[in-house]
Amino acid sequence: MPVPDRAGLKIVHIDVKDIRFPTSLGGHGSDALHTDPNYSCAYVTITLENGKQGYGLTFTCGRGTEVVVFTIRALKKFVLGKNAADIFADFAGFWRAITNDSQMRWIGPEKGAVHLAVAAILNSLWDLWARLENKPLWRLLVDMEPEELVSTIDFRYITDVITKEEAIKLLKSKQASKKERVKYLLENGYPAYTTQVGWLGYSDELVKQLCNKYLNLGFTHFKVKVGLNFEDDYRRCSAVRKHIGEDKFLMVDANQAWGVNEAIEWMKKLAPLKPMWIEEPTSPDDVLGHAAISQALKPYGIGVATGEMCANRVMFKQFLQSGGMQFCQIDSARIGGVNEILAVYLMAEKLNVKVCPHAGGVGLCEMVQHLQYWDFASLSGTMEGRLIEYVDQQHEHFYDPCIVENARYIAPKLPGYSTQFLPETLQKYAYPNGSEWQRMFEEGLFSPPDEAELANA
Repeated sequence: MPVPDRAGLKIVHIDVKDIRFPTSLGGHGSDALHTDPNYSCAYVTITLENGKQGYGLTFTCGRGTEVVVFTIRALKKFVLGKNAADIFADFAGFWRAITNDSQMRWIGPEKGAVHLAVAAILNSLWDLWARLENKPLWRLLVDMEPEELVSTIDFRYITDVITKEEAIKLLKSKQASKKERVKYLLENGYPAYTTQVGWLGYSDELVKQLCNKYLNLGFTHFKVKVGLNFEDDYRRCSAVRKHIGEDKFLMVDANQAWGVNEAIEWMKKLAPLKPMWIEEPTSPDDVLGHAAISQALKPYGIGVATGEMCANRVMFKQFLQSGGMQFCQIDSARIGGVNEILAVYLMAEKLNVKVCPHAGGVGLCEMVQHLQYWDFASLSGTMEGRLIEYVDQQHEHFYDPCIVENARYIAPKLPGYSTQFLPETLQKYAYPNGSEWQRMFEEGLFSPPDEAELANA
């Protein structure tokens, strides 16, 4: 697939907004460490000379979004004035340039607020490319020849696991039956699991109601937040197990609450409830700790899932090499956009680790469906043991929201990465001047922003 013609594709404007939703008021998204999140994002709009636009975001939890917004503004110089066709023609080179500036990289490199900012920019560029080709992103990726897709990836630091040549060979090995798998996706969608029943701040009665709701919607996999108090965890997980039955699947997520030994002992005591996995049992940077937990829990049939706060492809490489994850949870807004995510998928495929994306946050469900669709059609060729997380939050704010029916993601059909907000959402929830935030400040539901947040408004 050739890159678009250069005419009119000069990038003339980049806008970034701080968008926040008051999810803490209902305990939505609450877990052992993130007890009162306001689901938020830094939202980027790229505008071309011809008027075409691309939209991208990176997920945040409220306070601190202004830091990512400021960082995106600091990175504008790498994008403004460039021709989008030139970026797409050497996407790996552009990726390395924006992530490895000789001065900006000092406050990374390839991690933290800088990498979150890069993700938002890269996501907007991929959305733009898909729109220019008039395809949903997953079809843009699926329709690429292996050599073209691999050309978008920076392989620095990961060639000890996979080289460009090996990546191309993996993709070519699945070419023959790709059309049949695309047809299957269009007809059947992709299986989902729900986290909506298990937020830590939910009452027992609400958990029961939600279990019944999602059972009726066809879900067979249910995730519960754990990590603060064992007796409470056992009671809540037992209740979910009772509501969903022994034939369904239970997963638990500690969101980094424990030390290594604590995680092992805690999960041994939860083992009678037959959890399929423990997610983020300890520090997201502790590769050897995850490996030790994985080894200790293997006799109990409990896998380890992690990756939503894994900083970059190098960290993923080590988790995959060490046996520290049995379920690889890429996050569409944590590492450096689609380019770096493709690298992780390729390493996971070579090392035979299942990818089950993290999607608990603003726009994440919308994005990861595209990535997992591509994986099934072009790379892994299987859905066995693979699922996409589904959280029923904020979808109504998107122009092209994800659609889940009978516990399966339905194939996105509109052009782009499904990341465009509706205009009324921007008007209401832009922080701190959006109409909904002004109302909530006046009613005393939230404190007005501090000087740093105001300075970035």
